[in-house]
Amino acid sequence: MNTKPVLSLSDVQSMLAAAEKHAIQNKWPVTIAVVDDGGHMLGLIRLDGAAPISVKIATAKAHIAAVGQRESGAYEKVINDGRTAFLSAPGIEGMLEGGVPIVVDGQVVGAVGVSGVKSNEDAETARAGIAALKH
Repeated sequence: MNTKPVLSLSDVQSMLAAAEKHAIQNKWPVTIAVVDDGGHMLGLIRLDGAAPISVKIATAKAHIAAVGQRESGAYEKVINDGRTAFLSAPGIEGMLEGGVPIVVDGQVVGAVGVSGVKSNEDAETARAGIAALKH
């Protein structure tokens, strides 16, 4: 039987805190979502000033990054490069930059999705959260 690492509550709290700190330092009103490898919600923070829709967008970005095992921006690039038929792929949304998979020992164990500012800043905030993960 295979074994793999999984995120603990303290891992999720550490990543949320680090991403929140990064966003606050930059004065970015964002929502930050952390999901497991199946895209199931583990934790979420909506900073003051973040638009209500950012909750759904951050969650969708995290979900697609986790189950797709790649950054959500990769899907956006495919579509922007002309493969618009990809928009009809079943069961996926959040194909915008800002979702980053969490990789431990070569395995995707979850993802962080961020929404609220420019997409590259969303992704930067997600990476800042992931950088806090101790493994």
